[in-house]
Amino acid sequence: MPYSLSINFNQLKSLIIQCGIEEKVEIIHMLERDTFPLRFKRFLNKIKSDELSLEEITAEVEAVREKRYSGK
Repeated sequence: MPYSLSINFNQLKSLIIQCGIEEKVEIIHMLERDTFPLRFKRFLNKIKSDELSLEEITAEVEAVREKRYSGK
């Protein structure tokens, strides 16, 4: 039978403070996994730019590759 407990945010923070370091690290990893899609979407929106076209990016990549290979 599943159980449920209602606590407010300050109570949650108080409980986390009482945890050991390994438990806190586990909580951090859990939160990172749970929030990754949102954080990644925000990151993509932040760096979104129409300044470069795919052709310009491809040309730059090819120039760097050519420079690398000619240096060997």
